[in-house]
Amino acid sequence: MITASHNKVTDNGVKIADPSGGMLSQDWEPFSDQLANEPDPQSLVSLIEEFVKKERIPFNGKHPAEVLLGRDTRPSGESLLEAAKQGISAVVGAVAHDMGILTTPQLHWMVRARNKGLKATESDYFEQLLSSFRCLMNLIPDRGTSNETEDKLIVDGANGVGGEKLEVIKEKLNELDIEVRNSGKEGGVLNEGVGADFVQKEKVVPHGFGSNHAGIRCASLDGDADRLVYFLVPPNNCSKIDLVDGDKILSLFAVFIKEQLSILEEDTKGSNNYKARLGAVQTAYANGASTYYLRHLGLEVALAPTGVKFLHEKAAQYDIGIYFEANGHGTILFSERFLSWLEDKNQELSSTHEGSEQKKAALRLLAVSKLINQAVGDALSGLLLVETILRHMGWSIHQWNALYQDLPSRQLKGQYNLVPLGGDFKSMDYWEVWVKVGDRTAVVTANAETVAVKPPGIQEAINVETAKYPNGRSFIRPSGTEDVVRVYAEASTQEAADKLANSVAELVDRFLGFRSS
Repeated sequence: MITASHNKVTDNGVKIADPSGGMLSQDWEPFSDQLANEPDPQSLVSLIEEFVKKERIPFNGKHPAEVLLGRDTRPSGESLLEAAKQGISAVVGAVAHDMGILTTPQLHWMVRARNKGLKATESDYFEQLLSSFRCLMNLIPDRGTSNETEDKLIVDGANGVGGEKLEVIKEKLNELDIEVRNSGKEGGVLNEGVGADFVQKEKVVPHGFGSNHAGIRCASLDGDADRLVYFLVPPNNCSKIDLVDGDKILSLFAVFIKEQLSILEEDTKGSNNYKARLGAVQTAYANGASTYYLRHLGLEVALAPTGVKFLHEKAAQYDIGIYFEANGHGTILFSERFLSWLEDKNQELSSTHEGSEQKKAALRLLAVSKLINQAVGDALSGLLLVETILRHMGWSIHQWNALYQDLPSRQLKGQYNLVPLGGDFKSMDYWEVWVKVGDRTAVVTANAETVAVKPPGIQEAINVETAKYPNGRSFIRPSGTEDVVRVYAEASTQEAADKLANSVAELVDRFLGFRSS
């Protein structure tokens, strides 16, 4: 996939889908780094030959390989895709298929479908999403009619491919009143003052939104449509927003799926019962209030290291695993074992309990497994699922947003170097501060990056600072690319979260910073 996701339009890059449809296997990452950094063609060819031999890859043209190619709407995408085609064609037995302009999740979905022996065109993608969506809509309990404001959804398309594809979906269904803003047709610039990344980080309205949208349900996609956040424009301050982020989306999905599983478990007389294991997977950056809410629901909550690939891997360990990052990237995974049981259960209920609540619950879960993109986070499928669940629950976005109140934390407005320290940061509103250090590898973490095991003594010092604040939580994490240590803190008030973050940053500087040396 030729895309630079939520980055500016002048950037571009590559995302690689594994044959499973998921992200590139971690085992291949070191080889990918080596490929990118070889100094000359001869070294490149030698590296490939060594790797082929080591991995015992058939390289004689007798085992054909197909590579699906897609690109987003960036002007540079066309020439880069042509270069990728030539590179693939240079491999004996390899064939490149240009799938056209796509969202990143569409390409992942196509790879997964192709390798399962299923239809895998863009029209097949839309057909599966829309038929599953309609199935869920038809199973919504009759709760009367809602008002016009609650029915309307306005979506910021980031001036990218997601807005373009949402227009296609909009034309094919009448069940939703969707207005697409920043679709790319109005002349706006991709990801410039628009998009899920901008909205989530800055917590302000995207371009084209204002006071006339107060109280209306709004959503924002990112540049390649693999992230989704919702937001509300407050009536008294149209510059700021009430953000409904990935943690809240995870919570909404968890409430709905837990409800359907509970209904299924009420069928104690059935001969084919199964206690499904439902889990929610988050990173340490998930707001503590969301983690508490999910555990209070009775869910098993697991933490994974930062990065979607780690979340996806952990979620796959459950019968139903839901994962999301606060930035809006996430999905739901259903195990093959559970889906096989669910299909059998649905058949059993068809003959014994047709029209029952258990039958409806089985149909809903099957529809969710087809609507959600199980290969990777997908803003389009996620948006359709959010909309059906809100209608099923009879909730407005206000009720959804009120499931819990986020604990204050340092909010991101760009990186801030805390060297030298000693300034007053109370007036600043950061999510993540970072401290420049001599060697980031001196920090070693465990327990999904929540505990620092090196340098010796730093975690104990962090614990002392954290204990000073109600609902205090803080952790440090080394950057993967530069000699910087990131600090996250949250507490019951913004002032307390700021103080805790500053105290922990001072600890990092004392243990590892330039002053310590």
